[in-house]
Amino acid sequence: MTHFNVPTREEVSSNNQDIFDNLKKAVGFVPNLYATIAYSDTALGNYLQFQNAKTSLSNKEKEVVNLVVSQVNGCSYCQSAHTAISKLNGFTEEQILELRQGYFSSNEKFDALVKVAKAITLNKGKVDDATLDAFFNAGYSKGTLVDVILAVGDKVVMNYLHNLTKIDIDFPVVQELETIQA
Repeated sequence: MTHFNVPTREEVSSNNQDIFDNLKKAVGFVPNLYATIAYSDTALGNYLQFQNAKTSLSNKEKEVVNLVVSQVNGCSYCQSAHTAISKLNGFTEEQILELRQGYFSSNEKFDALVKVAKAITLNKGKVDDATLDAFFNAGYSKGTLVDVILAVGDKVVMNYLHNLTKIDIDFPVVQELETIQA
């Protein structure tokens, strides 16, 4: 079996070294999963540009998507990272567990969002009419739906990268939950 180490700054291209320096300034460290993307000379810059692009989703809404997609895809790294980020965005531990399980009991809009993101991920983009109607009835638009699809794609990339490389998790590791089913 191939083993993946987290590349150090000295082991990546000069372009990626600059990105590492910027991440260290902005975040305080280079998360292991970002460092792993730097095996490619171009992927880290491309990914960060995509991830940081403008969206209609608020930071909290992005975390709703990140948590449920990471749970569906069984990515322990992203579940752990986005639990920490979600707490910084004001979600409680109980709310985070609900989101990871595919629902949100205290906010109808977030509940519709988590359910549509879960359905998109589980069903490869095919969402039943009732779930989609609830999403639109909660006040979301077709434009927002496109942004949700892009957010799902962003998270799927990271989930797959970790699930394949199994690099060490450098965030507080969260408890395992049952993988979400339809």
